Amino acid sequence: MNSTAPKSELQESDNRYKKRAKRSSLHRLMLVLTAVFALFASLTGLSCKRVVERRDVRPLVMRDVPAQRLAFRLEPDSGLPPDLKLNSVETIPEIQTEFNTKRKDDALLRTVKSPDGQRALVLYGTAEEPAEAFRIDLYSADGQFLRRLTPPELQCAFAETVAWSPDGNYITFIAHRNSQPSTSPTPPDEVPIGPTGSPSPNPSVAPFFAPVATFNTEQIYICNRDGYELKPLTSREGLIYFYLAWAPDNHGLAALACKEDEWNAREKQFMLPAGRPRLISIDGDERLLDDQLTEAWPVWSPDSSKVATGFDTDVGIYDAATTKPTQARLALREALLSASQAYETRLAAAGQKNGNPTPVASAQPPAGDEPPPSFNPIVGLEWPVPEKLYIKTAYVRLRPETINTFQRWHLIVLSPQAAILK
Repeated sequence: MNSTAPKSELQESDNRYKKRAKRSSLHRLMLVLTAVFALFASLTGLSCKRVVERRDVRPLVMRDVPAQRLAFRLEPDSGLPPDLKLNSVETIPEIQTEFNTKRKDDALLRTVKSPDGQRALVLYGTAEEPAEAFRIDLYSADGQFLRRLTPPELQCAFAETVAWSPDGNYITFIAHRNSQPSTSPTPPDEVPIGPTGSPSPNPSVAPFFAPVATFNTEQIYICNRDGYELKPLTSREGLIYFYLAWAPDNHGLAALACKEDEWNAREKQFMLPAGRPRLISIDGDERLLDDQLTEAWPVWSPDSSKVATGFDTDVGIYDAATTKPTQARLALREALLSASQAYETRLAAAGQKNGNPTPVASAQPPAGDEPPPSFNPIVGLEWPVPEKLYIKTAYVRLRPETINTFQRWHLIVLSPQAAILK
């Protein structure tokens, strides 16, 4: 009887020890797991914080870079931009034949094809209007007259600005009130355009124009692709709008406008027109980008996020996709001056090599600190790809014969600044 009791107590004591040991092991395991989890969370949080706070974060595409965060490098005298669009007069043989045979009293000035190539805007002058004025008709690309586009009350101006929107849904042009409106010239048989956009089989007898507001100074007008719903996009009497450019994604236009007295003053000095750059939505909302005059026509970046123009020897770049566009000013005077001095040196060396110490393309060396003749303001821009902006410098004066000398193209290479974007 007595030999079994101590054995039972020993077993119970051993069982209690094993249970305590097991609980202790589980406790240690839980402590280890908790510590590992805490360390993992701390490292993860630190890593995320470093990703946000580190100063080498960059956007994936240029459109995400605000204009103020752009870095740039000038490559002077880089040559012509690729695929440079020249202001050549496009003609459509079928439409030219129409004017040669049936519209001999009208002078065909220019044709502007729609993006899909199915239609064309036809600009022409008449004997009743001033030489610089014109009217616009809508034709099919195969030479079939569709309808008159401009009413007699309007006198069109700046033929180079007549344009289709990139998607082909809108037509824009610049015009002012015709002080002596005449009857619309007798058109060929007008072909009404049906709901599908194709000509209707039943032509009308004469064109019909809905009432449209007119102004004494040049304003931008817009209508749909069929030539209907014509209305002024701008209505600021006293301002002369003389240039417009559609955004590649169709969301709006960049334009230039100036006051009448500013226009007249530059005209007396035989200088190019200069205006203040602005953005205009297709609903007519207008936003001034800069209060400084520029004679360089604004250009859009290919992704429609920015607009650039030139101010003498500076380039202004504006964010155009926000309600409050920021801007950057690239100061290029010193770089362009150095480039002109190197350019003159190359011309002189070429002249000496050919036995001509004064090259034909260059004037006499400037006296004192006077800049060389090839040092001129920015008069044109091209933006073929987001990272490459081309600028053109030249000496231009508008006389009976336009003087346009020392035309030189320079490349600005754009990139994000090496800093976090705020």
